[in-house]
Amino acid sequence: MCTQSYILHTKTNILFIINPISGGRVKLAIPDFIDRYLDKDKFNANFVFTEYVGHAAELAEEASNKNFDVIIACGGDGTINEVAGKVLKYNKVLGILPLGSGNGLARFLKIPKNIRYALSIINRLKIEEIDTGEFNEKCFFNLAGLGFDAHLSAIFSKDKKRGLSGYVKLGLQEVFNYKAETYLLEIDGKQYKRKAFAISFANSSQYGNDVYIAPNASVKDGLLDVCIIKPFSILKLPVLSYVMLKGTAETSDMVEIIKGSHIKITRQNDGAVHVDGEPLQMGKVIEVTVKPLSLKVLVP
Repeated sequence: MCTQSYILHTKTNILFIINPISGGRVKLAIPDFIDRYLDKDKFNANFVFTEYVGHAAELAEEASNKNFDVIIACGGDGTINEVAGKVLKYNKVLGILPLGSGNGLARFLKIPKNIRYALSIINRLKIEEIDTGEFNEKCFFNLAGLGFDAHLSAIFSKDKKRGLSGYVKLGLQEVFNYKAETYLLEIDGKQYKRKAFAISFANSSQYGNDVYIAPNASVKDGLLDVCIIKPFSILKLPVLSYVMLKGTAETSDMVEIIKGSHIKITRQNDGAVHVDGEPLQMGKVIEVTVKPLSLKVLVP
């Protein structure tokens, strides 16, 4: 683990990239709130709103090529993914204001949803380095996966009603019809064949909203937790939900977790995947790797 703090002799240029619709709520008042509580003795602050999917990445790249040293992702895990990918590429520092509905990575890093408290973390400028993942060379920072989670993300992305309640409602509708698939996995050279409802590759421990798929995952161990949710009777859905909310997936017979740093997955067909909750389409073969301690992020 590498922990450090800036000793500031001049003000740091900081950019807040704000997703105005993350979590289903409009965020137009956020700049005024940030301006009230940000330490102006330390920072020259700038604000920009995203306008479409992928815009946060474009804005972060533009900022990285200018004189911004700290870039703050204001949104959910999808916004964080876009911004962090460019922060990683250009060796800048990532900050997080968790404004999404799930906030998986922020919860793991103990960054509070209360914006005033989250800004106090930014004001301290305490930096740690964390692991990052690659999913067919697409960066992820919290979770990536395939199977039911990816199927649900693909459908949810088309729904104009964002937020947790809409996601849960859609999930309950889809779970009755989804069929488990068979996967071939190679994890650090060892072969596995598994039929699975979903497979997640966890850098941190949870999807978001304190729903834990990999309770013992660490962003500093150089490993990913490969979490295989086994096929189950729909009558056992409440049991699976309870296991995840209690953070006991590792002891459940419904979930198998294998740690590894280099994973190859072969599935029967091309199809949906998700990377930090954002849906993509990929082919039958997927490679997943980890880059140890590669991203600088502001933490409590």
